Amino acid sequence: MPDNYIEIMIQSLEKKSRVLDEILKLSRDQKNWLEDPELTPETFEENVGKKAELIDQLDALDEGFETLYERVSGQLNADRGRYAEEIRTMQKLIAEITEKSVEIQAVEARNKSQVEARFSTIRKQIRQVKDNQKVVKEYYRNMQKMNYVEPQFMDNKK
Repeated sequence: MPDNYIEIMIQSLEKKSRVLDEILKLSRDQKNWLEDPELTPETFEENVGKKAELIDQLDALDEGFETLYERVSGQLNADRGRYAEEIRTMQKLIAEITEKSVEIQAVEARNKSQVEARFSTIRKQIRQVKDNQKVVKEYYRNMQKMNYVEPQFMDNKK
């Protein structure tokens, strides 16, 4: 029975590695899109949505792995010689996963600063448009006052 669990754990780690590859690709795509001035909010949201789905998959894989590990950890530790090959395979996969996770964190940190800079620029543009609208409204209000002649009292007595 533990052999089946161990095989499932290895498959889980392999799947986690593939999911991390997909997240890394999406993060790199996001970096490129953020550098594109023609980026649409929809493209950005789609990318973020895909990454959120993948992160949910990672969470499920982690939970499943931990559950299985709790079931077989005693036997793995008790009979390390018998499972040495599988343990080495899992250790190798965990090292790959850790390396990919660190790389994703680095790319995401750079993306975060780019997103903040992009949003700051957008806020400045919005503020500038609002200020320009105020100036235009004030101009039209002043122009309307110029053409308006206040009623004047005329003395008709002679």
